[in-house]
Amino acid sequence: LRPVIFYVPPEESPLERRLREARQEAQACNQRFWARQNCAFHQEKEEFIYSRLKAKGLEMRDETGQKATLNAEEMADFYKDFLSKNFRKHMQYNRDWYKRNFAITFLMGQVALARALRWLRWKKKNV
Repeated sequence: LRPVIFYVPPEESPLERRLREARQEAQACNQRFWARQNCAFHQEKEEFIYSRLKAKGLEMRDETGQKATLNAEEMADFYKDFLSKNFRKHMQYNRDWYKRNFAITFLMGQVALARALRWLRWKKKNV
């Protein structure tokens, strides 16, 4: 995932810090999940291709040195199996992701309200 650098304001309130840290933790969790998932996907894909080519009596590289590939139907079998095998993992990830985002949204509302109240108090004091 694209790395995100979160801005830390000089006078960050404790509530704003909680929001920033929640967002950073969500980003870190997403990064960990997708890094592991992508590694597993590529490893299993290579193993699948190797086993299918071996079953056909072919090597990983053809006579010109090009990497041998499988057709779309054969790869569709792999994609279907991979998604089926990882269904529970994806469902758990989605549940966690939604929980984190609801918590972040709630904190964002609290921060927006605190900022609005702070602005109104400042405005009232300066009138």
